[in-house]
Amino acid sequence: PTSLIGQKTTSSPFGRDVNLAGKPIHMAELLAQLPGTVYSVRRSLHDARHVLQAKKAIHTAFKAQMDNLGFSVVELLSSCPTNWGMTPAEALTWVEEEMVPVYPLGDYRVDDRLQSRKGARK
Repeated sequence: PTSLIGQKTTSSPFGRDVNLAGKPIHMAELLAQLPGTVYSVRRSLHDARHVLQAKKAIHTAFKAQMDNLGFSVVELLSSCPTNWGMTPAEALTWVEEEMVPVYPLGDYRVDDRLQSRKGARK
């Protein structure tokens, strides 16, 4: 659901066609609107700093679930260099330059009960 328009993937070898697959879905924003969602964020894995932010977000999501606060989701932007036909370094740069502008990183819902917890905010 998150392949960019025109992006070639295993399931769309000629590039994502809006007429066939529809537009990309912004999952973090969509799920943040559902009743019961307490934590909905998007992070990226394109460099070490962002990997650490993602790790903290995943920890917060698991903690919210274990505390029975409600539904949590962490959407991660990551590379797939083999299927994209790129080197690993090129794929990471592509995530940063092409995906992040379409799928902005951020917090789309952070319940007040999580605000003060370490890792809840980026």
